[in-house]
Amino acid sequence: MSYIELCAPCGFGLEAILSREIKDLGFEVSKVEDGRVYFLSDESGIAKANLWLRTGERVLVKIGEFYATSFEELFQQTKGLPWHEWIPKAGSFPAAKAASVKSKLFSTSDIQSIVKKAVVESLKMKYNVNWFSETGATYPIHIFVFKDQVTLYLDSTGMALHKRGYREIGSAAPIRETLAATMISLTPWKEGRLLVDPFCGSGTIPIEAALKGLNIAPGLKRDFIAEKWSRIPQKIWDRERQEAEDKIITSQDIHIQGYDIDEKVIKVARSNAKKAGVEEYIHFQQRDVRDFSSKDKYGFIVTNPPYGERLDDIKTVEKLYADMGKVFSSLDNWSYYIITAHEEFERFFGKKADKKRKLYNGMMKTDFYQYFGPKPPKNDVIKL
Repeated sequence: MSYIELCAPCGFGLEAILSREIKDLGFEVSKVEDGRVYFLSDESGIAKANLWLRTGERVLVKIGEFYATSFEELFQQTKGLPWHEWIPKAGSFPAAKAASVKSKLFSTSDIQSIVKKAVVESLKMKYNVNWFSETGATYPIHIFVFKDQVTLYLDSTGMALHKRGYREIGSAAPIRETLAATMISLTPWKEGRLLVDPFCGSGTIPIEAALKGLNIAPGLKRDFIAEKWSRIPQKIWDRERQEAEDKIITSQDIHIQGYDIDEKVIKVARSNAKKAGVEEYIHFQQRDVRDFSSKDKYGFIVTNPPYGERLDDIKTVEKLYADMGKVFSSLDNWSYYIITAHEEFERFFGKKADKKRKLYNGMMKTDFYQYFGPKPPKNDVIKL
């Protein structure tokens, strides 16, 4: 095993949450940038991070970085990196993704072409061949250029980490799984406290809450592209998966409810929860938020209501926010956490948030409004 620097990209605004998550897994965070957290590990960390990261989008293996303002510099510096340490002779190594920000090299298609050629030349010298079949395992190359600083990675994940494998069918405007997990992480919700999503759609927020509450690794039911890499023995993946299985908690006092006005998406939510293996911990029901009430105390609402993206929807959505404010205010000692892109949410909801945090739902800027209810007294029995 050897020292490796890994990089986990994430949505803007999620860096602190992801850093804490990485540290909790036992890794050393080496650097934090906008949308990226770097950490140190060995080969086993590639498997562990892919299985366990809830708020990261990928696990990238950093191959090298350098300064380049011309394609010649890009070619020569890329060629000099130790690609052979990861890519075998039969490996497939597409220049899969490139991004350039505030740099002299701005054409991403040209950047990809030059990097591909440079890696070919590098491997030609190491393997003493003139042609590569690229019929083996895939090693996707990711390129990030920022202010003329080039960083090159291999993607160990494949499909992004937010694709857990349980949500084959979604509602009209699904929230990304990594963002739903972030929302849960930003609450003090724990076992014994009721959690409700009254706009659950295809069930992403309740399912992510259940996965976290039961300590189920979010990547346990999916595959990763690095499982076929020769440098990472299969026994590492088997060991990390078994350890993840052993850490699942089945006896926790988990109480989660999901409601939606649309009966069809409730059926989808139930199906998704079953695929995720958490259906017995979530009660899904067709219900309008205006009809929601509860005798429980100290519960949590974590939700992603409609934003009103179309102009003809805005008035309807604003009326909905006002109705939400009335319904939620009647809940005894509850906390509520609401994400929306509507910039005047608080005005229509009728209450200023205790804390507001900027988050991104994909490329859409949203605000996460946090309303903190009181903590239950230690001797108070919470009725569920």
